[in-house]
Formats: sequence, C-alpha cells, structure tokens
Amino acid sequence: MPCLASSENYSITLPDGHRFPIAKYALIWEQLLWQGVAQPADIYDPGLAAEEDILRVHSAEYWYKVKELRLSPAEVRRLGLPQSPELVRRSLSSVAGTVESARRALQDGIGLSLAGGTHHAFRDRGEGFCVLNDIAVAAAHLLHHQLARQILVVDLDVHQGDGTASIFQQEPRVFTFSMHAGANYPLRKEQSDLDVALALGTEDATYLRILQATLPRLLADVQPDFIFYQAGVDVLATDKLGKLALTQAGCRQRDEYVLGLCRQHELPVAVSMGGGYSKLLRDIVDAHCNTFRVAYEVYG
Repeated sequence: MPCLASSENYSITLPDGHRFPIAKYALIWEQLLWQGVAQPADIYDPGLAAEEDILRVHSAEYWYKVKELRLSPAEVRRLGLPQSPELVRRSLSSVAGTVESARRALQDGIGLSLAGGTHHAFRDRGEGFCVLNDIAVAAAHLLHHQLARQILVVDLDVHQGDGTASIFQQEPRVFTFSMHAGANYPLRKEQSDLDVALALGTEDATYLRILQATLPRLLADVQPDFIFYQAGVDVLATDKLGKLALTQAGCRQRDEYVLGLCRQHELPVAVSMGGGYSKLLRDIVDAHCNTFRVAYEVYG
C-alpha cells in the first residue's frame, strides 16, 4: 500500500489574505482519513532534507541566503512568500518528503508526498512560491546514489516547470516534460526537453487526447527507469491562476492515466502535489485528494 509523506512543518503562518492556499496541506490529510482512503499508519514524517542534497542542485550562495533569512526585498517579492524560520523548515521538510517518496517508490512502486512540486525554484533563486526545487533535489539524490539510470519528469501543473527545466538542461540523465497553459506564468519560459504548450481554455477531451498521444511515446523514446510526477491541480477551470478548463473528473482521469501507465510499465513513480488556486478551497482539496485516491486504487 502507498505511504504518505507529511509533516506539521508543511503548514506555516502567512499574512491574512495571502493568495497561497497554505490551509490545504492539513485539510488534504484530514479528508483522506475522513473518507477512509488512507489510514493513520500510512502517514510518516520525512524529516528535513540533508544540506548535501540541497547543494547538489542549489548554489551555496542562494542556500545561505535562504537559511540565514538574507534574501533581498526584490528576491522575496519574486518568491511571493515572506522569509521566516518557518518557511526554511517547511522547504526542507517538503524536499525531504519528495526524496523519501522517491526512495520508497523504488521499494513499493509508488511514493506520495502531501507537498512538493516546487518547480519554479532555480539553482540560484526562488520564484512563484517555490523556495527549493524538491523534484530536482530528489532526482539528483537518486543519480548520486546510483538508484536510477534515466529519469523522466512528468510535470502536468498548469504552469511550465521552468526551474526544473533550467536545472537539468545540461543533464542528459534527466528528461523534463512539461505540459502547461501556453500564455500564462511564467512569462519567460525555459526550454524543457519537451514542452507542450496548450491553448487557453483547453478542456478535458483535448487535454487527455494530447497527453495520451505524448506520454507513451516518451516512455518508448526516453526509456526511463524512474518517474517524478508533478500533479498540480491548477489545470481546473475554477483555478484563478490557471487558464485551462479541466473538470474535477478530467483532472482525475489525467491522474488515472499517468499512474496507470507507470504501473503498467512497472516504473517507480514519486508523486508531488504542485499548485492549485481555485477560489473555493474545497475544490483544491478535492482535486488533490483525487490524486491520492487514484494512487491507492491503482497501487492498493
């Protein structure tokens, strides 16, 4: 059965009215328990990421500024989150969740993190609510310890995984695939190994058709032995920052397709949540819970 990485560190205090939906991290776990999808024994605290893992991906200068709370006002604005000791612990815990999920996926077929997907963090800076790039750190961890040979990042957040693409542009052992809304944040896109920019307002049928035409071909061409799945739910039509038009059912079908393909090909997969900014917190929580519900159905 899948296990879920989670921590009290994931929930931090933000200013009233902040647009980042920090409340979702506690609510998702509570809803999974209440609905009987997961049991208390399924959850574990991944601890904090090791500094040596962070420094394989992020520059020493940037990491020093983060942990010593020395980001400039301009860097804080670009990040979109106020710097604090809480934020440092949250970032380290979130990265640890993805690293540990990756290691557990090697044993169990799948590893789940109730956080992560912070794909806008670059080697030397944070952007878009992303301090440290959890998927990049976890991928570098697997490569360093020779636990994977060829990694495929499947990033289906509505925003391009620009930080991840930039970090791995010169690393042939990590193939970055991002399928996102084209005319959307970030305004300046990076070059992933494969970018699929979708038209604004793309609905379920078109989205799923493009995904189903793309992912099997990637598996055949890239021949990965490990997959990181960034399962952002900001693809929903209700999302304030997304600009696509998927329904809850379509988003769930996306997850069923990706995880079903991983299971079919016996490819270990680490799942992280990514973004979600619907007006109603309920819509965000329901969509994220669907991802984990599908994981339990496929790998249960």
